[in-house]
Amino acid sequence: MPKWVYSFGDGSADGNASMKNLLGGKGANLAEMSRLGIPVPPGFTITTEVCTYYYQNNQTYPADLKPEVEAALARIEKIMGCKFN
Repeated sequence: MPKWVYSFGDGSADGNASMKNLLGGKGANLAEMSRLGIPVPPGFTITTEVCTYYYQNNQTYPADLKPEVEAALARIEKIMGCKFN
């Protein structure tokens, strides 16, 4: 099962600068900055593979995308100490 969501922030990241094709330039660089300890707000990147999936599957998203996004949002809430409303 592919990984659709890559989180970053709080000094760690799922991705890195070498993953530009998967995370896009901004996503890969934010992940790398977080890995280096540069203070960036926590966040996540949805991979470019989601776009490919969307157009190859009748404009639908992967079924397992939503739980990955929810987990990434929960991680941000934990790091920030507050809830999205």
